[in-house]
Amino acid sequence: MITAELARNVVGVWGDDGARWLRELPSILDAVARDWELTVGEPYELSYHYVTRVVLGDGTPAVLKLGVPGAHSLAEEAPALAAFGGRGAVRLLRAGLDRGALLLERVTPGRRLRDLVPGRDAEATSALAAVMRRLHVPPPPGCPIPDASSQVTAFDEYAARFGEHGPLPLDLVVRAGGLMRELCASATGRVVLHGDLHHDNVLAATREPWLAIDPHGLVGDPGYDTGTLLHNPEPDDRDEALTALVPARAEQLADELAMPLDRVVAWGFVKAVMSDVWTAEDWTPGAGRFPVSRAFDVARLLLPRLP
Repeated sequence: MITAELARNVVGVWGDDGARWLRELPSILDAVARDWELTVGEPYELSYHYVTRVVLGDGTPAVLKLGVPGAHSLAEEAPALAAFGGRGAVRLLRAGLDRGALLLERVTPGRRLRDLVPGRDAEATSALAAVMRRLHVPPPPGCPIPDASSQVTAFDEYAARFGEHGPLPLDLVVRAGGLMRELCASATGRVVLHGDLHHDNVLAATREPWLAIDPHGLVGDPGYDTGTLLHNPEPDDRDEALTALVPARAEQLADELAMPLDRVVAWGFVKAVMSDVWTAEDWTPGAGRFPVSRAFDVARLLLPRLP
């Protein structure tokens, strides 16, 4: 039940806690299934969590997502899904964060939005904009979700660690960090954000045309959620045809979301650089050449278009 990729990713991110969780995963799955009266089916493709098809006691199909207890990913996903309340996202049916367990609505037919790219890219971008309009609600009282501005430290930490000797141009990283501070300070609103909205995290559904999955859960400027999708899908694949779609995507998002184009462009730049900054966390000078990503290409493309 534990794939090589799941084991590698979990230990890489959570270390000893992740290794312990992997050892205990079969018993955790059995206990949650028993306590929640679930019939466990086949797992989905596994990356950082154990995600499997289940059936509730009343015959309702659902999805069980298990992760390392105490991990920020699940602790922020659960309140985000609760805040969305099924608007534009899968419904949260039950949560047991002490065991790292989320019970989620199963989406059918479930094909990923990425299947429309690149041939129907404008349609895919429109679907993402529609999902955003559904998701972006004011944070509820006592909302435990972190503010998007907390992520700006990633740029500061990169600069402090690498200076001029890192795998990314320092001026690009500094510009992105400063721009993110400006965008957060001038936020046009304060809403619950998906936090990782892109073509692989939106599925074709029946009760709504498209539903988002796997939110990272943040609170902040609505424009934040436009950023990641500009360098997706496959941000590591240097596909020039996909990169060339970015200006049209930005203009379409600005139009359909009634958002200033310069803010869409700025968030696209910030999130593209942030993607590589996060990748660089695992890089050391002796690790060889740092791979150039499409996220980097998108950042370079958007740089001269910044306000």
